[in-house]
This record gives sequence, C-alpha cells and structure tokens, in this order.
Amino acid sequence: MTMQDDIRTGLSRRDLMKLTAAAAAMLAARNAVAADIPRFQHGAFDITVVSDGFLTLPVEVLLPDATAEERKAIMPRLGGSSANAPVQANIPLIRHGEDLILIDTGSGTRFQASAGKLAANLQTLGIAPEAITKVVFTHAHPDHSGATTTADGKVLYPNAQYFVSEAEWAFWTDKDYETHMPSALHDFARGAQRDLFAVKDRMTLVQPEQEIIPGMRIVQTRGHTPGHISVELAGDDGLLITGDACTNDVIFFEHPAWHFGFDTEPEVALKTRQMLLDRAAADKLKLLGYHWSYPGVGYAERKDASYRFVPA
Repeated sequence: MTMQDDIRTGLSRRDLMKLTAAAAAMLAARNAVAADIPRFQHGAFDITVVSDGFLTLPVEVLLPDATAEERKAIMPRLGGSSANAPVQANIPLIRHGEDLILIDTGSGTRFQASAGKLAANLQTLGIAPEAITKVVFTHAHPDHSGATTTADGKVLYPNAQYFVSEAEWAFWTDKDYETHMPSALHDFARGAQRDLFAVKDRMTLVQPEQEIIPGMRIVQTRGHTPGHISVELAGDDGLLITGDACTNDVIFFEHPAWHFGFDTEPEVALKTRQMLLDRAAADKLKLLGYHWSYPGVGYAERKDASYRFVPA
C-alpha cells in the first residue's frame, strides 16, 4: 500500500495496525469464550452445549411436595434463596454431516430477561442463524420455543426445518383452548400458537420412534406436556436429550416421586420420570438435561431408592 492509497482510504498505517490488533483481540476473545463452551463427540454426532441463560423459579414450582424443612435444605443447594432459585437453560447444538441441529430455541424475549442468550452465544461460536438446518422442539413452553421468532415477528432461523410431536401440536393449537384448558394454561397456549404457527409451512409432525436423521430418534416422554418428547442419539451406550422430562438434577434425582409445579399431567410426568431414570441407571445411558447444572451432561446412578446425578 502506498501513501496515496492511505490518503484515499483515510487510513494511516498506524490505523491499520490498530484495526488489525483489535480484530486479533476480538478473535482471541471469541476463541477463549468458545473454548469454555462444552463440546463432545457422541457417535456420528458433534455436540456443543450452548447456554440460553437461566430462569428464576419460585420454590412453590420447584418443590411443591417438599416440607418446609426439606425446602430449607434444598434451595441453597440450587444457588437460590428460600423463595426462588435459578435454573439453567442448556441447548444442544448438534452437527451431523451438513446438518446443524438445535434441540429447542430457548426463550428469546418471551420469558425472563436472564434468558434468551442462545443467538448471541451462537454468534460467539461463529454460527449465524441462517446456518441452522433443523430445529426439534421437545415441547412448546415459552422457554423452549419462544425464540422461534424475533421481537418483530421474523423467523429467527429462516433456513431450518422444524419438528414437533403430533400430540404437542394438537394440544397447543386447539382453536378452542380457552374452553378446553384451565385458565392457567391460556398464556402458554397463546405463546405456543405464536411460535408453532410462525413456522407452520416448514413444520414436520413426528411420532415416537421416528428418526429425524439416521441415529436421531424421537422418544415419547409425555407428562410435562401432553406431547413432550426427548431425543435419543445412537452411539456408545446412547445419549438421551431429556428436555423437561426430568426438570432438575438435584431435586428429581434424589426425590423421583416428587411432582414439579409446571407439569401439565402431573401423575403421567412422575411415571415418565421414574421410567427414564430407571432406564438411564440400568443402561448407563448418558443424559443431557435442559434445566440441569450447566452443561447438564451426565449419568443417573442408583442410590438406595433414589438416584444421584454424576456429571460426565
């Protein structure tokens, strides 16, 4: 570059050196952040656990069955106060061949300000929204599907195909939901319809045991919602991405017979969770939980009549 070139561009060599150094620093910072984001190989799948931030839930939702003394003992272990505690939102980004697959989209701007960080964290990894090829919804609660669209209503992942269970679609898209559902679910239904209808033209309704791609199988885990699904990946002894089938890695491992306050079908959810933990412990099945301590990857190990979570 000549001095005349510098004059034409309005940049001095010193300016260019500063810009180059700044770019290098930004890249180094991005790589440092990316290095802290857990990534592992499972069979043919490359998995990165990307945080969507965290939610704060009240003790009445987390521990509806616990006594006052039990609540007093457990809540500090969750990092909370006596009234509420934070729970993480762990979203798997799965690379398989040419596919980049998200399991759920997170909250976006639809739930709590402490969540909705997925898109920014993907950007840190150098992944633009346009690069996502598939999105699988475990269910359509706002902290799992709220970022389907941006605040101004645009589809956030415009090139993706979307998948949700047929039962989940049927439940939330009921046009007479105000008659058929209790009032406590009306806001959830409005949010689910907003999210699901936004991608209706690219949505595939799936059934349990169906494969999304080879080695990625749908598992029915009904109860948290009537159409809740988990996603199982082939390889090693298997990996089950549980969504909200087991909502917390402390409470429901240690107290599998306790209910969770946001389960739509409480008794079905309880049986589903117990079956899931039984199988995971017996088969040494690796698990990835949405609201578990980040990154939420580990195993269920039997402990007397309950379980303990063993991080991978």
